[in-house]
This record gives sequence, C-alpha cells and structure tokens, in this order.
Amino acid sequence: MYVCNCFGVTEAQVQQHADNGACTPRQIASACKAGTDCGSCVRRIQAILGRGACPSREPAGPGKRVLTGLDELDEAA
Repeated sequence: MYVCNCFGVTEAQVQQHADNGACTPRQIASACKAGTDCGSCVRRIQAILGRGACPSREPAGPGKRVLTGLDELDEAA
C-alpha cells in the first residue's frame, strides 16, 4: 500500500527505512522523500514509526502534540 502518493513510497519501504534506523518523519523524508511534497502522508509515517519501528521512540499519548507536517518537526526535536 502506498504511504506517499507524491513519490510512490510504500508502507514496506517506510518500514524498511525505519528498520535501518530512521526514527522520525524527517529521517524517513531524507531517505526517500516521503512527506516532502504535499505532506498528507506525514501522519501515516508517524503511525508506522509509532507502532514499534523505533523502540526508543515514545508513542504519542494524551497531552502530546501530534505533528501534521515536516515544517513542524524541528520544533519537536
């Protein structure tokens, strides 16, 4: 299934980049450009990363801000 229609990036590709150490949407973007055009896939990328792709990453919960675009990622770091 495609995660990023703009660049034709699949869920499997995002998962592979995560398995190779990409733990943020910005790192995924650096690896395959997903999320760098329209940004509509960023939440889907976050969901993939949040379901265990990066064990050191804390899942979003109540009171945690959910990012909606790559332009906001620097603020969260």
